[in-house]
Amino acid sequence: MSSSGIRNHSTSLKRLMPGAPGTKGLVERFGSALLCVRYRYDPIHNRRLTTVELIVEDRPAKPEKTAWIRVAYGETELRQRIKEAGGIWHAERKLWMLGIRKIKVLKLESRIVANV
Repeated sequence: MSSSGIRNHSTSLKRLMPGAPGTKGLVERFGSALLCVRYRYDPIHNRRLTTVELIVEDRPAKPEKTAWIRVAYGETELRQRIKEAGGIWHAERKLWMLGIRKIKVLKLESRIVANV
């Protein structure tokens, strides 16, 4: 019997964090790479499965590229949307700093200030 057939019918019974009862041997085996242990059950094949989630790479994330955007004083609704998207107001420059991806989502590319 292939494990792929079992996976198609199984449902998750329990999710445990490392250190919880039932994870000791897996913590010893996988160490700090272990994120969680799942116990699954396949009623068709009457099987209990143990799965693990592991960290396979840990590296610094690339910093998000940002840009300065100009918003007029009276555009309160737009300012609120920028704030909710994580924008940061810089009073000395009178400009908002926001991630490029979010600028695109909000369709604010025309407001990018090139020379700051």
